[in-house]
Amino acid sequence: MKAAAALLALMSAVQAHYTFPALIAGGGATTKWEYVRKTTNYQSNGPVTDVTSEQFRCYQLAPGNEGAKTMTVVAGETVGFTADASVSHPGTLQFYMAKVPAGQTADSWDGSGAVWFKIFSQGPNIAPSGLTWPSQGASQVSTKIPECIPAGDYLFRVEHIALHSAGSAGGAQTYISCAQLTVTGGGSKTPTELVAFPGAYKATDPGILINIYYPIPTSYTAPGPAVFTC
Repeated sequence: MKAAAALLALMSAVQAHYTFPALIAGGGATTKWEYVRKTTNYQSNGPVTDVTSEQFRCYQLAPGNEGAKTMTVVAGETVGFTADASVSHPGTLQFYMAKVPAGQTADSWDGSGAVWFKIFSQGPNIAPSGLTWPSQGASQVSTKIPECIPAGDYLFRVEHIALHSAGSAGGAQTYISCAQLTVTGGGSKTPTELVAFPGAYKATDPGILINIYYPIPTSYTAPGPAVFTC
């Protein structure tokens, strides 16, 4: 009986967690891990809880591209990730990009250094009755590639910071994936406010260390830099 109960608890935990395994581009979803680097939680669905860990960058199972291919997209196109099975926790959804340095390609670069710029941030809807989170329950999440960024290879990173147990340091659960893109078209505006992962966040940032239930927050500040705009 104890073994069965433990197995049931483990299965429930896995079902409550999630991954972002497939890129959405060109109006449809691709195969799992085809353009997305396989994450450490591809079987467990578990989160990253240490914002200082190297895993906080792309949550990769192993170094390198792990066989992921690079998708060509047009600047201004909507791209995203599938959520498997869905975004089951309340929390903040954010997307980042990092331009691959000259002489390297999206499938060979590790994304290290202060190279990441934020392109999307979605926090809660705030009401006297409590917070609601637009991404909760979503089976897909997406955003638009800025139309003004230079053409070239990029890493495209999604993070969902689940805040249901974030009332103590280390309680926030972050779910992360990185895809490989070649952006065509675009413009010549160079993003600023570049950050590194790890390094961009602290466990005590107000958007990470927060009780979202009581007392009901009257404001929310997402971690990281401001969203880059064209």
